Amino acid sequence: MADLQSVEKALEALLDGVEPLSTERLPCEQAAGRILAEAVSACLDVPPFDNSAMDGYALHHDDAGRWLEVSQRIAAGAAGKPLARGTCARIFTGGAIPEGANCVVMQERCDVEGPGVTLPREIPLGDNIRRRGRDVSAGDELLPAGVPLEAAALGHLAGQGITEVTVRRQPRVALLSTGDEIADPGQSLGPGQIYNSNRPMLKRLLERFGADMVRVASIPDDAEGTRQALTVAARDADVVVTTGGVSVGEEDHVKAAVEALGQLDLWRLAIRPGKPLALGRLPEKAREVRFVGLPGNPVSSFVGAWLFLRPLMGALLGAPSLATLPRLVARADFTTTTGPRQHYMRVALTFTPEGIIARAFRDQNSGVLSSCISADALAIVPPQSRIEMGDSIDCLWLSGV
Repeated sequence: MADLQSVEKALEALLDGVEPLSTERLPCEQAAGRILAEAVSACLDVPPFDNSAMDGYALHHDDAGRWLEVSQRIAAGAAGKPLARGTCARIFTGGAIPEGANCVVMQERCDVEGPGVTLPREIPLGDNIRRRGRDVSAGDELLPAGVPLEAAALGHLAGQGITEVTVRRQPRVALLSTGDEIADPGQSLGPGQIYNSNRPMLKRLLERFGADMVRVASIPDDAEGTRQALTVAARDADVVVTTGGVSVGEEDHVKAAVEALGQLDLWRLAIRPGKPLALGRLPEKAREVRFVGLPGNPVSSFVGAWLFLRPLMGALLGAPSLATLPRLVARADFTTTTGPRQHYMRVALTFTPEGIIARAFRDQNSGVLSSCISADALAIVPPQSRIEMGDSIDCLWLSGV
């Protein structure tokens, strides 16, 4: 096993020299899911004025505990007048607090009597008032560079009236499938053929990780055809991903093609599943295209995508949230023993008051893709280990971006 490399060594080789890609300016309405390339500062206080958190009555807290005339009505979007002492204002959620008022009582606590209301005695100073700048103050950092522009972030930008942002260009990825035994869904299966499950699975994962899929194709099982396919893919892509063809069989031509065209940084890992994984670089004029050769077994490709493609996309996008998977500690609801390779087991997590429980899928074979469908995490079982029921175990949570 001396020639097998660890995940840590593989990630080091994969990410060596990787720099974030160039940027582009986009309207916010087109930037959903993209990675912010430049920090954005707030130009407005949010909220921009003191406003009511409730439908109720605004007053000076010294006037609490008695009947007060309602002197004005303040709806959201309207400006009130200065409030005279001994009176209150009917106010609605979001309405601006009038000068002279320093608390709001919710309407359910008040008794309406003629032109006024009787108010409760105990009203805290500042009650039910959302102060100006409580969320954001002008000049503060609104969003840092590297944050994904998901729902809340887009709402934060809109709250400042911002219509355009600078985002990272999406990594252009070519996904190539190898193997004459692979047929696309919709085709008739020939003798000894199986359908290509890796392609749609990896395409979706890469898109989730932020990739722009510029090429999805198949590679013929011959040396020259493999070299040509890799050369063509590298012209359009920042990253070329292949499935299959990186083992030691006579029909596995990808590894040799990468060595002939460019540079192979690492081959074969001390992990299970996914030992036959290759990492390297393909030259394309003045730039360098990263190469990731995943195994052909679908579970190995699934695990390899989370362990290697996700952090690679994160490095190219300048997105720290993609660099590492969240790590949880759970109690094992299974037993297992590992050999010299580190095992990444597909597990479902149950969150209980006593802690997190990890339940392993019974069949952990690298060809059993059904074990990935309901998997919440990858349980990390170190080499030469014995895990008993109830043991603590580290798990990589397969979260979104």
